[in-house]
Amino acid sequence: MKLVAGLVVSVALFGGAHVLYDGDGPSTAVEAASLSTYRLTANGDEAGCAVQRGAPVSEGLSRLDVAPDCRKLMPGIERVKFWREQADGSVAFSENGVDPIVTFGVADGEGYESYAPVAPLLALTGDSGN
Repeated sequence: MKLVAGLVVSVALFGGAHVLYDGDGPSTAVEAASLSTYRLTANGDEAGCAVQRGAPVSEGLSRLDVAPDCRKLMPGIERVKFWREQADGSVAFSENGVDPIVTFGVADGEGYESYAPVAPLLALTGDSGN
């Protein structure tokens, strides 16, 4: 019985390590989550604004600074103060830490794409300028 339990633990550890590291380094989702400065764009436009993930407040909840010019992309988004990371990897921006104003899913490649609200379609990508 101990042998079976040890085998199960070994397989779980190996599987977890394999999910996080594909042999070339951390996965894209892990890299995207570790960044703190992002660029927010709408509907594929070149114009964008800066979003800064700040200090953690609690498990999965961090402070968020959104540049005032982000209002051009989505009116009201300049009021958000919190970044909440969900268990599925999605991210919600909110004014009070609970009720999302916009919710992003992990995008193909790097960053996130909004799925709620449906319009405008927002993209959140790591800012390579810093």
